[in-house]
Order: sequence, then structure tokens, then C-alpha cells
Amino acid sequence: MAPTKKDYCNCLETIKPVRDTLDVINGKWKLPIIISVSVGNDRFTDIQNSVPGITPKVLAKELKELEEHKLIKRTIIEGYPVKISYQAEVYADTLTPIIHALKEWGLNHRRKIMQKDR
Repeated sequence: MAPTKKDYCNCLETIKPVRDTLDVINGKWKLPIIISVSVGNDRFTDIQNSVPGITPKVLAKELKELEEHKLIKRTIIEGYPVKISYQAEVYADTLTPIIHALKEWGLNHRRKIMQKDR
């Protein structure tokens, strides 16, 4: 009896939403920015200082994209000088379990690769 061909569509049910997720949070900077804002860094310079290596140009671009995806809220505070504040939207809290899972995986992976083969 010949083996049956696996149905490739089965994995697409997982691949497509994972790809959608990665399209939103992908890259070197988005999750660190979300983490920074979520812990209370609400000013541009505070966010920049808390995310090592990010340039102002990249931070501005990433904040705009996160705002478009409803993860970060930008508030303009009138006065002199005008102040701009950033807060994590309630929707950003849905990433908390993912961030914790990534943190745990990263810690475990680092321990694993640092072990000598025995």
C-alpha cells in the first residue's frame, strides 16, 4: 500500500495567523518598545534610553507603526512646550503572555547552548 500524501493545508491554519502576528511584532525593536512603554516609559527620550542601540529615526518609525496597529497610544499635551506621551493600549496587554513565553524560552535556550556536550 502506497503512503498517503500529507495534506499541506493542515499546517496553513497555523502558519497564516503566525505570519500575521510576526508581521505586526517582527523585527529587532517592536517588542522592546512595547515592553519599555508597558513598564512606564512614556516620553520619547525615556523609551530611547531604555532600548539600547535604537536610533531616534527608527524609534519614531516603530512607534508610528505600533500606533497604527493599536498597540501604542500617542497623546499630545498642549502647552509650551508641547509634550508628547506614549502609553501602551489595553490591547497591548494581550502580548504579555507571549512576551513572558519568549523570555522563558530565551533564558532556557541560553542555558542549553551554554552547556557543554556531555
